[in-house]
Amino acid sequence: MCVQPQSWPEPAPEVAAAVRAAYRRRESPLPVTIRDRLGELFPDREFTEAFGVRGRPGWSPGRLALITVLQMAENLTDRQAAEAVRDKISWKYALGLGLDEEGFDASVLAEFRARVLAHNLEQRVLELLLEVLKAEGLVTPRGRQRTDSTHVISAVRDLNRLELAGESVRAAVEALAAAAPGWLAGVVDVADWAHRYGARVDSWRLPASKAKRADLAGDFGRDALRLLRAVYAEQAPGWLRELPAVDVLRRVLVQNYVLGTDTSGREVIRMREAADGLPPGRVRISSPYDPDARWAAKGADLIWNGYKVHLTETCDPPAQHPAQHPPEETVGQRPNLIVSVTTTDASVPDSAMVEPIHATLAQRTLLPGEHLLDSGYPSVAAVLQTARRWDVTLVSPLRADQSRQARDGTGYDRTAFTLDFDARQARCPQGQTSTWWTPTRAQRGTEKIKIGFTADTCRPCPVRQQCTRSTLSHGIGRQLAVPPREVYQAQQAARAEQSTFDWRTRYAARAGIEGTIGQGLAVTNLRYARYRGLPKTRLQHVFSAVALNLIRLSAYWNGHPLDRTRTSHLTRLDLALAA
Repeated sequence: MCVQPQSWPEPAPEVAAAVRAAYRRRESPLPVTIRDRLGELFPDREFTEAFGVRGRPGWSPGRLALITVLQMAENLTDRQAAEAVRDKISWKYALGLGLDEEGFDASVLAEFRARVLAHNLEQRVLELLLEVLKAEGLVTPRGRQRTDSTHVISAVRDLNRLELAGESVRAAVEALAAAAPGWLAGVVDVADWAHRYGARVDSWRLPASKAKRADLAGDFGRDALRLLRAVYAEQAPGWLRELPAVDVLRRVLVQNYVLGTDTSGREVIRMREAADGLPPGRVRISSPYDPDARWAAKGADLIWNGYKVHLTETCDPPAQHPAQHPPEETVGQRPNLIVSVTTTDASVPDSAMVEPIHATLAQRTLLPGEHLLDSGYPSVAAVLQTARRWDVTLVSPLRADQSRQARDGTGYDRTAFTLDFDARQARCPQGQTSTWWTPTRAQRGTEKIKIGFTADTCRPCPVRQQCTRSTLSHGIGRQLAVPPREVYQAQQAARAEQSTFDWRTRYAARAGIEGTIGQGLAVTNLRYARYRGLPKTRLQHVFSAVALNLIRLSAYWNGHPLDRTRTSHLTRLDLALAA
């Protein structure tokens, strides 16, 4: 397939006349507003590297990009989107098509997505829209932005470890049967394996007995080992090892099984137990059909298998918006627009995304001056690093001291001690000084200072029970762990500031991002992955964000004020609590 970049034609006269007649007394629909306001939003030349220069002429990639955005805006399947191109007059108007346009087969959209992903162009549609909006003055750098994340459920069935083992073998057998049926017939008993792996493992009832489940797990493990040994044998075609299903089976076998020998020296394979060591969640495969999906938990009530999406949007106060449009074009506040979308697997913590999000915004010259985040994102060190590197102020409630004394509220927590970083000493509430002061590193590489008092100092103390429950063994009394001076001082200042009314007033604006996530769920079904795999899910979220931006822009251009019901309610609540 080849593409020769061409400008989109103007809407056909008969299509334009039909649109004007249909919407003479009504507000123009989204596709019509987009074409009238933004024209050729996604030029073909921006996608030509994903298509060849020789071969059968293909559909315009710029139009396919807009079709995919409209597909997300109306939450359509590929087949429904292809039908909309043929049937909907508003879509023909936006795409510059005539009434006699026959459209395309639905598979064209899947091929378009595959080519976009293969050339890392999934973010291009959002970047093109933001470039237009920057020129219009609707998004500007050094304003105020807010970010939050939500969980995304993968497009595969949840499997337990036994089902995962069996289904991974079945998926590999199916892939090998399609790629090399003759080779597979010479390796396994086709009739026996067809009986065992002909139907999906989740379609039949697994044995209830623990012993029988262990036997079945052993059967799955032995079959997987036999199949992989045959694939990796010298006489086997080398390209079989490159099949994705074969690689997934190899990883599932390593993660879930242990190979050993019994007392008679025979080879034994069994399901891996906790005592054998289990792989961490960030690398553990949960489905053979989506090896990128991961299990994660948030609190006691939310456990899911899939991904996580981070949305960053503008939230400037009305006074900060430049007045570049006539007053009659503006009703209420300018729309809050999404400027960054980042999708990860579910195991990646929010705190790891502060730096990547700002790096993306810097590339787009849209770094904020003030960035509102919930407490899951920044640490004090991240606040200092972001200010130094990006000149961005993070506004977020820092996590409280989690020590027993701080939680109980009746003992001497860290703030009760006076720290002298120059003298490298700490003084307790009773006036005693520490014995040692040792810089070290915590498990995750974070710099810490360990401060300790001797048992001789703490044993006769009249308030020892309020300070420490240590048995004072090995001559050690109360111990403290504090960050370096700069981080400690910033932490103390931040905790003092976030208890003030002014800080709560600033931070109240963060609540609006919850409304954006809610709109994404209602309009584009953001929380459920349409496709399998992280790259395709990332593409879905980027196109969904563009769809949400265009919906908000259409409402703004058509004179609808921004709906701030949820934000206003939360703002009033936060201010009441602060007061």
